[in-house]
Amino acid sequence: MNTPKSSPLAADAATVAAVSKRDLFLAFLIVGMTSLGGVLPWARRMLVEQRRWLNDREFTEMLSLGQVLPGPNVVNLSIMVGVRFQGRTGAALAIAGLLLPPLAVLMLLATFYAGYGHIPAVQRALSGMAAVTAGMVLAMGLSMVARQPRTVQALGVSALAFAGSGLLGLPLIKVLLVLAPLSIVLAWRKVP
Repeated sequence: MNTPKSSPLAADAATVAAVSKRDLFLAFLIVGMTSLGGVLPWARRMLVEQRRWLNDREFTEMLSLGQVLPGPNVVNLSIMVGVRFQGRTGAALAIAGLLLPPLAVLMLLATFYAGYGHIPAVQRALSGMAAVTAGMVLAMGLSMVARQPRTVQALGVSALAFAGSGLLGLPLIKVLLVLAPLSIVLAWRKVP
């Protein structure tokens, strides 16, 4: 696959050679099976901190692209990582690792919830898990912001996105349709 060196899908030959199909499947299997409360913090930890297959910039670029494409952002991210290291087969293996085992667990839990979800103790347990999830997503967001360039443009677009979707409750698609082109133009203007 020919990708420009500046593309988020581009990787150096040594890294590509070191990431096998088995590695891809197992990494996303671990992410899928351990990502209680939200996949993205776990995916970032696996891909950036533990395996070091991506750096912060690459993860953020892929996540940003995955965010504006249709479908779940982490599935889009897994496809891009799979393609980067092992082509289409890698993409299929990354998706399978990410989705198939958790799907089986989800089916079991849905069956349990259908039978016991009305019990107050079960409802309280689910409320407690929701608080943990919110905290994990917030921690990942703060971690990503801390590693981004601190330019007026980047901080301004981030603040507008937060205000639009978080404070004003605007639909995410509208916020993306306005701010994604603006962010691209601002970043493009900085490139010599």
